[in-house]
Amino acid sequence: MPAPLSQAVEDYLKAIYALAQREQPVTTTRLAQEMHVAPASATNMIKRLARLRLVRHTPYRGVELTDAGQKIALEVIRHHRLLELYLSRHLGVSLDRVHGEADRLEHVISEDLEERIAVALGEPSLDPHGDPIPTREGAVAATPARPLSATAPGQRGVIARVSDRDAKVVRELAAAGLLPGAFVEVVSTRARSLDVRVEGQRRRIDAALARAIYVNLEEETPVA
Repeated sequence: MPAPLSQAVEDYLKAIYALAQREQPVTTTRLAQEMHVAPASATNMIKRLARLRLVRHTPYRGVELTDAGQKIALEVIRHHRLLELYLSRHLGVSLDRVHGEADRLEHVISEDLEERIAVALGEPSLDPHGDPIPTREGAVAATPARPLSATAPGQRGVIARVSDRDAKVVRELAAAGLLPGAFVEVVSTRARSLDVRVEGQRRRIDAALARAIYVNLEEETPVA
């Protein structure tokens, strides 16, 4: 039986997976930024992961997960997102805190506890931020939602998910009612802000906040 992987290894695999969903190639520099370490530290870990056959690294062309590396990354992400939903739904942990709490717990829960949590939650497909929960088999549903920052006046739809990368941003989103399931309509756009209606209430939000919101558009009609 192989020795358990360290938390650091799992964190790097998860970070590589997340970066690959947003940008290609995944460079050592970007990975170091994501992990908040020096580039030399990221380089050393990439070499270690390559020796474990969890990543492939081509100099100047980036790093990518092998099938084995992706399987581990998705398992950790499944733990994380199930924990977020359980903490939010059953323990009342606020949405801005569940990400950090799940980060600390995702590496230590057993497969049996993961299974019990999934069953207790009713086999959910989304976490409280609207991100898809990988299945037991490692399948991940597509998330075609568009960033609110990329919409135009008159476009409207339902918020599908919000970024969980910054607790302060999540708190601001929650305070403004800009959470998954809310109906939002873009009224007007400016260089640094958007005017929107959220469940009928007009609000002005800055562009940085709008980039953390992803919307499934319903229709595109000019605002009267």
